[in-house]
Amino acid sequence: MRDLFAMQCPDCKRKNYMITRNKKLKKEKVSLSKYCPSCKKHTLHKEVKP
Repeated sequence: MRDLFAMQCPDCKRKNYMITRNKKLKKEKVSLSKYCPSCKKHTLHKEVKP
């Protein structure tokens, strides 16, 4: 049972990426370093609801 989540840039607050995560196995939220096209730099994107 995998659920769909969005990854949001903390600088510009845009939702740039979509990921899937198994909520039963991983309870904590995911934070990944991703490239933000609007900021034009790598930032630590955090998981939010789509």
